[in-house]
Amino acid sequence: MSKKILLIEDDEVVRENTAEILELSGYQVVTGVNGLEGIKAATQEVPDLIICDIMMPEADGYQVLEELSKHTHTSSIPFVFLSAKTDHKDIRKGMNLGADDYLTKPFEEEDLITAIESRIAKTELLENSTRVDHFTFNNFKQELYHYPKIDIPEKSYVYKQGNPTEALYFVEKGVVKTCMIDKNGKELITNLCKPDDLFGNLTLSHHKDQKEYAVALEDSVVYKIPKPELEKIINKHPSVLKDFMKILNDHLSDTKEQLIEMAYSSVQKKTAQTILLFSERLKKNKLRQIRISRADLAAVAGIASESLIRTLSKFKEKGIIEVEGRNIKIIDFEALSKIE
Repeated sequence: MSKKILLIEDDEVVRENTAEILELSGYQVVTGVNGLEGIKAATQEVPDLIICDIMMPEADGYQVLEELSKHTHTSSIPFVFLSAKTDHKDIRKGMNLGADDYLTKPFEEEDLITAIESRIAKTELLENSTRVDHFTFNNFKQELYHYPKIDIPEKSYVYKQGNPTEALYFVEKGVVKTCMIDKNGKELITNLCKPDDLFGNLTLSHHKDQKEYAVALEDSVVYKIPKPELEKIINKHPSVLKDFMKILNDHLSDTKEQLIEMAYSSVQKKTAQTILLFSERLKKNKLRQIRISRADLAAVAGIASESLIRTLSKFKEKGIIEVEGRNIKIIDFEALSKIE
């Protein structure tokens, strides 16, 4: 199947002559007579390569390239400027915007075809190289079901503080909290892990004692992936490492936000934000209750249990929440989110 070329050129003679050269060389040609038409054609046709003049009405070539670069389906299309502007500043500007090549008028037919062939070949090679390892994070998660499946009763440890960090864990069911103890003996919850979340040795660091520990907040099911097996998967499929980096970055960002809230918010705001955090992490809808202990709420909020209990009583009096034993039901999400 012939490759599709979009030619954006306002000069009718140049446009027709160039289109004829391309068609005789076996390419399918789509044309645009100005910048705006070119943008529209690129979006609708999604060509294999774009050749674009610079000085045009409606939108110049630079504007065309900038606009197409904003959209996922057109940003990776090879882009070649074709222009009578030969100043080095103009050429540099075009290349800095992301153009793949720059041909000046008048051009030799051979130079035009060579530029097109080389750019299309480069794109195909890059696409083929990315297909070599198409192992995605979803594929990785499917691999996890081959590893030991562990039932963790409520309040039981997944692993304890001081144990070596030998594995990564994947939550299939339930909720697991990861925690650390500060120098004053106070528990700090570092993460709440729901189904499809990973926790444990995300850093793939060398053997060392685990400062963190993990406890099931409710009856849970997790898969345990020994670190050597995890390293084998990553060595075989390096592409999945990017997803691990994103998970680690998201985890660090969440922890940072939590620490900032703990440091600067009022007791009432800390309590409100923590309830909302649990609601979000446990993925409960507005008609269901959150089942969580006062100690866990206090640990995440970074406040004393006594202060938390008093604050929950105030929220209950205001009709914002309902409390029955360990169950908290949010009655007014908006009011809770506005507490300062």
